[in-house]
Amino acid sequence: MTRTIIYRIEQDEWTAGRRSTAGEYLRRRGFSRHLLTYLRHHDNTLLLNGEAIFTNHFIYPGDTLTVIFTDEIPSVTVVPTPMELDIVYEDEDITVINKPPFLPIQPSLGHYEHTLGNGVVAYYQAQNIPFVYRCVNRLDRNTSGLVIVAKNMASSAILYDEMKERRIHRTYLTVVHGEPDTPDGVIDLPIARKTPSLMERCVDFENGQRAVTHFHTISRQSANDTTALSVTLETGRTHQIRVHMSYIGHPVVGDSLYGMESDLISRQALHSWKLEFMHPITRQDLSFEAPLPEDIRSLL
Repeated sequence: MTRTIIYRIEQDEWTAGRRSTAGEYLRRRGFSRHLLTYLRHHDNTLLLNGEAIFTNHFIYPGDTLTVIFTDEIPSVTVVPTPMELDIVYEDEDITVINKPPFLPIQPSLGHYEHTLGNGVVAYYQAQNIPFVYRCVNRLDRNTSGLVIVAKNMASSAILYDEMKERRIHRTYLTVVHGEPDTPDGVIDLPIARKTPSLMERCVDFENGQRAVTHFHTISRQSANDTTALSVTLETGRTHQIRVHMSYIGHPVVGDSLYGMESDLISRQALHSWKLEFMHPITRQDLSFEAPLPEDIRSLL
């Protein structure tokens, strides 16, 4: 997939009163060192007013800067598997998808075909678009909700940096057993892999990485002794919400790994409800929501 990005240099705070190179301008637009290295080593990928330049070339208000990225090798190792995709938003740079439960994010040992990655690759193959699958925020197989797929190397690199700097804000909806001591709370407990397991995590005060979870009570269901919460993450550790809620004595309903199986629902009651972030190219603020799936809604 080839992406051509055009910037028209304005008389703004980035260029007024001083000279700026193309590289400096792009860095301020979120371009990583990796992206700038790509531009330096590929001909005719950076143009100023139609002429090829290097990243150290000076630019001025009124100039037109054109950046071209081309993914040369599509995701040939991802087998296309046609499936229905709930696409919430799509443009030249990103696709936001509402992932159903019981669908892995990407192929892995034992899951080569029926994953979200297979479905996305098939979606673009049907349009004759060479595509490299890059999922920005990952969800557990049984967690439903919103994920961002980057459609080119530029949007991917910028969004990964945004995720690393905690500028992609994620809000989850979940239902937990019992009722937390306070309606609102912050859980600040380090998380590490629980040896010898490759998947399971635990709170580990000696070896864990810092993990911070905020929760807010939405409603209380006394009939089945559960509480619905909205949860936001400061960090993005594996299984963070599930580990934290279990540690404070209120595991997610249906979470057989960190709690117990439940006859109320056949998977963990966890849904990626809302995503707020800045568009990687236009820099506009975006916000998306995905309605609760029926199995979680039935708990309420």
